[in-house]
Parts: sequence; C-alpha cells; structure tokens
Amino acid sequence: MSAPNSNPASNLAASRAHAPHTSMFLRMLVRAAVLRRGRAVSALFAMAVAAAVSTAMLNLYVDVQAKLRREFRNYGANIILVGRDSASLPSDSLAHVDSVLAGRGVAAPFGLLVARTTDGQPIVVAGTDFDRVRQLNRWWSVSAWPPEISASRAQNPREMEHPALIGVRALPAVSRKSQPFDLSFQGRTLHVTPAGTVQTGAAEDSRIYISLADFTAWTGVQPSTIEVAASGSPEEIAGIMNQLTQTITAADVRPVRQIMEGEARVLGKTRSTLLAAATLIILTAALCVLSTLMGWVFDRRRDFAIMKALGASGRLLNGFFAAEAAVLGATGAVIGFLVGIGIAAWIGRVNFHAAVVPRFSVLPIVLAGSMAVTLLSAILPISLLRRVQPAVILRGE
Repeated sequence: MSAPNSNPASNLAASRAHAPHTSMFLRMLVRAAVLRRGRAVSALFAMAVAAAVSTAMLNLYVDVQAKLRREFRNYGANIILVGRDSASLPSDSLAHVDSVLAGRGVAAPFGLLVARTTDGQPIVVAGTDFDRVRQLNRWWSVSAWPPEISASRAQNPREMEHPALIGVRALPAVSRKSQPFDLSFQGRTLHVTPAGTVQTGAAEDSRIYISLADFTAWTGVQPSTIEVAASGSPEEIAGIMNQLTQTITAADVRPVRQIMEGEARVLGKTRSTLLAAATLIILTAALCVLSTLMGWVFDRRRDFAIMKALGASGRLLNGFFAAEAAVLGATGAVIGFLVGIGIAAWIGRVNFHAAVVPRFSVLPIVLAGSMAVTLLSAILPISLLRRVQPAVILRGE
C-alpha cells in the first residue's frame, strides 16, 4: 500500500533534483535590487547617463561630420581646375568633371578676360553658369541673380540686352545709376543690363559676371577655370582630384588649401571634443558604479557569508555578483540609448536645423560598452568578496 504514496514523493524529489536553478538565480537578482533600491537606482542612473551621452556622441560623430562638410560646401570650392599656361579648357571638361563627381559635389565653369568700357577703362569680365554658381557660392551676397541665357539667344550679342551681375566696386566704373552700358572686346561690343550686384569682400567685387552663353558668343573664348566643391572625407576628395588629373590632362588640378585645411581642422577638433566628453562622462559613471558595488559588498557581507556557509563556492558568488553588474549595465544601456537618440536629434535640430538619423547599429556598441564598464567596476568588489569569512561574519566580528 505504500508504493502508490511513494511514487509522487519520488517524482517530486526527482523533479527538484533536475529542475534548473535559473528561476532561483533570477529571484535573487531581483530581490537584491529591490531591497537596495537606493544604491541600485543611483548606479542605474549613472549608467543610463553614460549610455545616453555615448549614444548621442556616436550618432553625432557620424552625422556631424557629414553636416559640417555640407556646411563647408556653402563656402565655395575646395578644388580648382585651371588650363595649363592660362589656355582655355577643352569644351567637354565640365562634362568630365560632372562624371567624376557623380553627384558628390557641384562644379561651375569660369571664363575670364579684360574688356573695355565706353570711356576705355579696363574691367574684368567673367562668363559663368549662374545656376551652378548659385549652388557653388551660397555665401556670396547677391541682390538679384540674372536669368541664365541659352546659347541660341546669344548668337547675336549686338541685337539684344544681356543681364549681368556687377561687383559692388565695379558698378561705379560702368553704371553709376544701374543703367545699361556697353563693353567692348577686340572690336566687338556687348550691350549689358545690370540685373543685380554681388559683394564678397574679394576679387569678385571688381568683376562683371555674364552668362557663359553670352560670354562665348561675344568673345569666342572658352572657360579657362572650373571651380569644384566636392563632398566627402579628405581621402575621398584626394581620390576625386586624382581622377580629375587623369581625366582632364589639359588642366592643372589644385586644392583650395584654406578651405580644405580649415575643414580638416574643424572636423578634427569636433571629433576630439566629442570623444573627450564621452570618455570623461563614462569614467565618471564608472566611478559611481564602483562606489555603488563596493557599498553592495559591505551591506551584504552577512548574506554572502550565509551563502558560503551553506556551501556556495567562490565561483558561484563571483558569478552572481558579476551578473548583477552586467544586468545593471544592460538596463542602463537600453534606457540611455533611448534617451541618447532624443538628445542627438535635439542637438541636430538646434545647431544644424536638420534631423540626426537614429543609428540602431550603435545599440550593440553601447550595450557592450556599458556591460564592460560595470564588469570592470566589479573587479575590486569581487576581490573583497573573496575575503569574506563566514565564521567571522556570522559571529558578528
């Protein structure tokens, strides 16, 4: 009669013997966090702040460089192509430049010569593509841009008026009241109508800009210069310059060193500032976590002593403590990642008036980094945990 009663007991014992210890382990972790909420919250807050800052910096690290490069493109060309020995460039040069850029920048052609006003004064006249120049030199202060003139309308330059962009220093010499005036070059006259003025504080203020179609129809001269604003890293821009040198052999390809060196300097300082700020905050968070974990060890010496007295090995206790630190780091990383995305978006909107795209590829980096910080911070507390003597602690010494 005892056999039927022994089966349930034996089955229960067998199930307990083979049951996983995962649920008990998790309950211990949760209970440790609940009983010491103050310390847990302070450490979690520190890790969340570190993860948020790291997330924001890593998101900005990529986007800020792209946005700064785009801002630098608004300050004009960083590459210039000039015909060798001041000769005109081949007629297909601009098409080759556009092919090499492949959407990674904008290029504008310029033809330059010295013409004469009606009273014989020399004046520099430049022919260009106004649509391209508006994209290339957004920093120019222009009152009004002339409309682009097609080549078909410029076949008979004497029979029509031609709009021009006049430099502020050149305007008094050619048309004090912004009235139409004539320019002559090698016996050919062009009737010019001022459409607007340009002011840059440089050589452009002393020039007269007309459309490239008018320029070539009037003078028969092809552009001798192409200014290029190329986007990309310094290595990518160097690659573009090499391609241009190989493609257009009749041109000297030169970098605009003021733009390129200024861009590299600003990007380098921005990168260093972002990394330094992230490093400083991460170190501060690590010290906070270290202080919290040290306090955990001292507060729970009796708990650990009881666990040791009941047969828990040192490896088990070390693993339990490391797991607490890892869970703390992972939770802080997830919270900080969500907050960091919002911070990066806010910084991008305020400073660049453009959204910073959330990069979820940053999450594994932030998660691994947060867990690494907490585990490294747990090394010293774990070494103190090994010194816990159950007999001494349980006697109250």
